[in-house]
Amino acid sequence: MKDVFARLASDFLSTIVFLIIYLATDNIILATSLAVTGAIAQVIYARVKGNSLGYMTYASLALVIVLGTATILTHDPRFVLAKPSIAHFAIGAIMLKPGWMLRYMPARVTDVIPEYVTAAGYAWAVLMFVLGAGTIAVAWTGDLKLWAFYVSVVAVGAKIAAFAIQYVIFRIIITGRLRAAARA
Repeated sequence: MKDVFARLASDFLSTIVFLIIYLATDNIILATSLAVTGAIAQVIYARVKGNSLGYMTYASLALVIVLGTATILTHDPRFVLAKPSIAHFAIGAIMLKPGWMLRYMPARVTDVIPEYVTAAGYAWAVLMFVLGAGTIAVAWTGDLKLWAFYVSVVAVGAKIAAFAIQYVIFRIIITGRLRAAARA
């Protein structure tokens, strides 16, 4: 679990840097410049350490540079604030692949209710698209406190709630099917 949080912190480091500097200084140019510099330094550091970097790392860096440049040129933080929506849309598109969730499920689940796992995968894709649209809507307001609340509480909370609901539903359906099979 510690590794998951470290990876998330690493993935969102430029956004975290931007948010902290902008809230502390109210200087959009400084906050964006440091966020872009931090993202570039993070990739250089990983390469120097010999870590292999995937396509998504480079895509994320390109987004930080492009959206950061747009923010600096326009003095409008909404470009940087919209960045998490792109990740949500990309992940949602990947989740449209039928059966993507099956590899993450225990054998009991994939053996008993594979059709529900596939349906849940599509539901997760919809959730990602909704959260991405919500991020853009909140970013468009330009309210940094609302955006910070949305991405840290609403988006994370929606994913935790979806996971809990999915777990309970899967458990109920599996238990019912196993009991029915035992009676047959």
